Formats: sequence, C-alpha cells, structure tokens
Amino acid sequence: MREYLLTLCVTAAVVYLSTAPVRKFAIAIGACPPVRARDVHREPTPRLGGIAMFCGLCAGLLVAAQLTNLSSVFSHTSEPRALLSGASIIWLLGVLDDKWELGSIVKLGGQMVGVGVMVAQGLSILWLPIPGFGNFSLSPTLGAVLTVVLVIITINAVNFVDGLDGLAAGVTCIAACAFFLYAYRMWYGHGVEAAAPATLFAAILLGMCVGFLPHNAHPARIFMGDSGSMLIGLMLAASAISITGNVDPDRIVANSGSESAAVHAMVPVYMPLLLPLTILAVPVADLILAVLRRTYRGQSPFQADKGHLHHRLLQIGHSHSRAVLIMYFWSAFVSFGAVSYSAGASPNVLFLAVVTLSIVGVVLLLLPRFTPKVPRWATSFVPPRYRMYSPTNRQKTLAEPNLNVTHGDDREAQPQVSPVGQTAKKE
Repeated sequence: MREYLLTLCVTAAVVYLSTAPVRKFAIAIGACPPVRARDVHREPTPRLGGIAMFCGLCAGLLVAAQLTNLSSVFSHTSEPRALLSGASIIWLLGVLDDKWELGSIVKLGGQMVGVGVMVAQGLSILWLPIPGFGNFSLSPTLGAVLTVVLVIITINAVNFVDGLDGLAAGVTCIAACAFFLYAYRMWYGHGVEAAAPATLFAAILLGMCVGFLPHNAHPARIFMGDSGSMLIGLMLAASAISITGNVDPDRIVANSGSESAAVHAMVPVYMPLLLPLTILAVPVADLILAVLRRTYRGQSPFQADKGHLHHRLLQIGHSHSRAVLIMYFWSAFVSFGAVSYSAGASPNVLFLAVVTLSIVGVVLLLLPRFTPKVPRWATSFVPPRYRMYSPTNRQKTLAEPNLNVTHGDDREAQPQVSPVGQTAKKE
C-alpha cells in the first residue's frame, strides 16, 4: 500500500505543479476559445489541462517502475507499455482538438486508432470469467472489438460529462478511488496477482485527478479539455480491461469458500460491460440519454447541446457548485455501492443504506423546488439563497425587477450591458 500511496502522491504533485505553467502556455498559443452558446462559464478560459495530467501519468509510471514491488508489473506484463502507447495517441488527439476544434468523425477515428494500438500491444479482453463455469475464451477478433467498444464508450462518457468546473475530474476521481479499493482487495484479499496492473492504473488515475482538481474547481482557472477528459476516460477503461479476463473465478471460489461468495466477489468484474456501468454509471447514463435525445431530434449524436444532466440541474435552479456536488453524490453512491456489494456487505444493511441515501439524493435534487422562509432574526445564519425568500427580501426583489437574481450561492445582481449599450438579461 505504501508504494501505491507514494506513486499517487508523486503523480498528484507533478500534475498540481505543472498545471500553472501549462495554463500560461495555453494562453500564449491562444488555446482560449470564446464562450460558446452551450458553455456555462462567462469568460474565455484556457484549455490544455490534459498536458499536465499526461505529465503526471508519465511521472507515476516512471516512479512505479523503480519501486521494489511495483516493478514486477513492468517486468511480467506489457500492459503499462500498452497503456502509455494508447494514452499518448489519445492525448495528442485531444491537444489538437483543444487548439483547432477537430470534427467529431476525426476524433472518433483517432480514438479507434489509439485504442487499436493499445489492444495490439496486449491490453485486451482475452476471456470472460464466469463463476461456476470457468473462463469463456474469446477469439482475438471478438476480444479486440469488445475492447475497442468498451474503451470508446468510456472515453466519450467522461468527455460528455465534462461540462462544469471540476465535474469530470471529480466524478472520475470518485470512480478511480472505488476501483482502486476493489482491485487492491482482489490482489491482496484473494491473492489474484493479475490485478496488480489495474491497481496501479487506478492509483495513478486517482493522483492525476487529485492534482488537477484544485485548479479546476469552481471558478476554474483552466479546463482539462479533450486532452484531459479523453485521457482519464482511457485510463479508467484500461483499468477495467486489465482486471477483466485476467481473473480466474475458480481461484476466487477456492479463496472465498463457496461459489455464492465468489459470485458476490466477482460482481463488478465477471461482466466487462457491467464494470463501467457501475463504476461510471452517471456519465454513461448521460451519454446514453444524449445519444437518444439527439437522434430523436434528427441531429448527429456528437453534436453538442445543453441537455446534459448537469445542464438540467442548473435549469431547475441549482447553483454551479451544488450541481457539481449532486453529481459527486450520485457517482459515489453507485460506485461505492457496487464495491460494498462485491465485498460481501450484509444485504439488510446495504438495502437500508441504499434507501436512506436515495432519499437524501432525491431531497437534494428537489431542493430548488422548495421555498424556504426563515425568521428575520435567523437570516444572518443561513446562506443567501434562504434569505432571498424571507418577507423583507421578497418585497425588495419585487420592488427591483431589473435585478437578475439566480438561484444558489452564485447569484449575480448586476445587469449586463449589451454591445449596443442597452441592458440585456443574462442567460
């Protein structure tokens, strides 16, 4: 565990320290696109944060290769080299898109090339472990196709959810933390040495997100861009693929004591399509809804819009910060719930926790629908959102209809002047 923590800390430090120079570089080369109609930020913000994240990836792999226990991952398998090769292509594709706005078809083709290079070097699904039946062997062609589809889905799911400050990095950080705990338990709890690469990849991904979040939290000073979102999506998918197909269910049965216990232990792994859906359920759900919505409208599935889950949270009245925290909550709820179930948690306790947390999540989602009123003496102890509904502030708001007041802690009370000199309402 100490070597994993050291690798995580080094990765986070490199990302954190290199983000400021990368921001200056992005401003110098003009990688600050103007604000688009679908954006929620109001000022041009530099992209290319993925450069710092890629530096952290390289530093993490370099440090891990020099450590006593983790060095065996590099000597016994080619997966780290395959990951770095595929990540380099995906990262370079993202850098070009952040600077010159590549077309969706070009990006999809580049993603297929990057994932293909990774698969060709050995990071692929070779068989599906099915408890009670053993390993179901896949043909090289079927395994490669399944791997490419899984990785591309995960890459675009993370890319689609990257719409608010700190959202993609935070959601991926939560998923990486949950997956790290699961993979570490598979290795040291069940003696599955093949889980070592996946554990290393999850630790490095966790460090990349932790190091970048201080710069990307609202209000963000830099965006990760496609160079970062596609990179961390590839890292998360590679961790899932690395452990899927390398785990022997018969060995799990022997270590667990019974087949039923082995099934519980293998839940997030024995179906490769189930793993990203549980660990990254919220971004994948957002991706599916976006494709269905755009297809129904007769648009391209890759055409950007403002109908994502985080956009809807803003539309119903949540502030920027609260919308991000709600997405964090649901991501942690699903991912850590899956890990808890795989660890053999008591069904009754797990059911009670699921019901309780679901109620909390629904209350958080419906919070803007409430119209709380607080006594005048308590207005100084509550956030501004609750003060604006008090009788005094309600009369003040009605008396000043020109003020643009939005929900949440990010309220703006200053009118925006349009280029023609007239007062325009902010969106």
